[in-house]
This record gives sequence, C-alpha cells and structure tokens, in this order.
Amino acid sequence: MDKRDYYDVLGVDRDASADDLKKAYRRLAMKYHPDRQSSDPKAEEKFKEASEAYEVLNDGEKRSAYDRFGHAGVDPNQGGGAGFEGNFSDIFGDVFGDIFGGSRGRSDGVSRGSDLRYNLNLSLEQAVNGDSVEIQVPVLAQCGDCGGNGSKPGTSPITCTDCNGAGQVRVSQGFFSLQQTCPRCRGQGRVITDPCRACSGNGRIEKRKTLSVKVPAGVDNGDRIRLSGEGEAGLRGGPSGDLYVQIDVQEHSIFVRDGRHLYCEVPISFPDAALGGEMEVPTLDGRVKLKIPKETQTGKVFRLRGKGVTQVRGGGVGDLLCKVLIETPIELTSRQKDLLQEFKTSLGENEKHSPKEKSWFSGVKNFFEGL
Repeated sequence: MDKRDYYDVLGVDRDASADDLKKAYRRLAMKYHPDRQSSDPKAEEKFKEASEAYEVLNDGEKRSAYDRFGHAGVDPNQGGGAGFEGNFSDIFGDVFGDIFGGSRGRSDGVSRGSDLRYNLNLSLEQAVNGDSVEIQVPVLAQCGDCGGNGSKPGTSPITCTDCNGAGQVRVSQGFFSLQQTCPRCRGQGRVITDPCRACSGNGRIEKRKTLSVKVPAGVDNGDRIRLSGEGEAGLRGGPSGDLYVQIDVQEHSIFVRDGRHLYCEVPISFPDAALGGEMEVPTLDGRVKLKIPKETQTGKVFRLRGKGVTQVRGGGVGDLLCKVLIETPIELTSRQKDLLQEFKTSLGENEKHSPKEKSWFSGVKNFFEGL
C-alpha cells in the first residue's frame, strides 16, 4: 500500500514550523494512542503513521530529503539514506515528557533554595550618598534540630523500597514502557519514616533574618543588590538561594533625578528677573549661590556643574540644572497696583521691552491669515 504524504498525515502545510509539527503530532498521538482507542483496531496503525511522519519532518536533514525525493528520499530500501529508524518511545517522550514524566534520574531530594527579592525604599539622599541599612527578611532556614534531612534527631531516612532508591519506577502503558517519578518517595529515593517534630519532616523552618545591606553611592530605581546565600535554605542540605534587594528611590520634594543629573525649579520674583541678582539654591551638599543675570526670562535653565550624582557604574559626576520660574506677585496693595500700572504705561508700545510677545503675536497673525 502506498504511503500517505507525511504533511497530509499530520494535517500541516509544507512550510509548517517545528512548533506546528509538534502540536499536530501531539493532537494525533492523544487521539489515536492505543490505550485511549482500544476498541479501534486501526488506532495503533494511525498512531504509528503519525509517529513516522513526525520523526521524519521533525529532523531537518530527513525533511529536506523528503521534500526533494518524497518517500524514496527517506527509505533506505530505495537508496534514500535516512529511513525511519526512530524509536516511538523516544518520540513520544520528547513530545509528552511533561505529562508522562521524563527520565530525569534520582534527585535524592537535594535542591538549591529559592532566590528571594526584597524591596528597599530609599530617600534620594541615601541613594546618592550611599548608606548601610538593616532589613528583616522572612525566609525558610535549615532546621537546627534535624540538620535539614527532615528526620527525627538520631534517625535517618531509609531507602525507598518501591524504586530501590532510584527515584523512578517503570510503568507499562500498552504500547509503551515509560519511566515515572516514584509516587512513594516523589523522586527522592529515600523515605522519612520518623519525621522531625520541629519542621514536620520538611527540613526547613520559617524565621526572620536580620541583614545589613550596604547601599553603594549612586544607586537608582530598579538597581538590584545581590546577597549570595541569603535566600531560602536548600532542601536536604542543598545550597541556599540568593537574596536580591530591589532599590526603590522615593520622590523628593525638591529634586528630580534623571540618570546622573538632578533637576529643580527655582522661583524668582519679577524684579530679580528684570534687574538681576543673587540667590541661594539648595543642593544635596548644601546651599550654593546662584547669580541671576538681568533680563532673565522664565524657563531659563542654569547648570551647576558637579552638583549632581556620581553613578554607581562610574562615568563622572552629573550636574544640577535649575529652571527659573518667574513668580507673579499676588495680594498687592493699592499702592503696589498703582506702581505697576505706572510701570506698564511707561513701557508704552515699545517692542524692544517684550521681544517674545511681539514675535508670538506676529506668528498668530500669520497663522490666521493663512487659513
């Protein structure tokens, strides 16, 4: 009997990806598996056909030969070369290993402890200058009574009699003989007959650990500090995990950080902006004098070099950029209002006093004339 086209067998296009092939074979294998379709005499034949098609198309070399020469390209009896020499159990285990269990070998229950994360809130000053902070972290630590093996002091786990310490048992399922994790010892190969009372046989107990975290100068939001071996204790004497301290810098009332630079807004009065002057501005190192030139406009930015942040990864010290905001006076007295009105009248229509105002109105006029 002539063989069906492998692509038709799996129900995929000829340009199907490896994932498409795997999904198609998985669907057919679940449908025609002999254990599922014991009443259908053709189920095993269809299952073998699907397995053969998947074995060829999932192999790049065999698939290329099949695409060029058809079945003759993969039939050793016709001089094609590769042929179908696969093992159904290997193929099925590759696709369904996550369901039926793969051959992973005995683990002895020894495993590395989980990594932990701790969110550490810092002020901007702490992040910029560095600090040493004490934190308390809830962890699973090794049980001191049993030393982490889970057995009552003076006793030890015994070898599992179901798997003879292998951690896995072989199960026959119709056409296949598969290895599964031993249900009695759960793959550990050993059984605790007399569990430790302190940890109930788990080998670990909950406790709060106090640690001192050295925060380097220049850390920023999202940076992580790794403390090796300070995570959860491993199972059955396995190595401990790590603790990752995640930095979260709180908002500052004055400064905004962007990388190695700091930004702040500096309000100044109208007379100071017009006549110029000198004022004190804050920095993280203290106050410094900022000279305001005459005729300063709102939004002008002054740069104070070296007053920013030294980044933890290097690259030099950043700057402090101060943005000037001219503050409009409020709650004026009658005398102050008269003086301002007199000042406004003195300006008259002279455009040189308000160059931006003139250019803005000219732009608005040109805009409407162009509509």
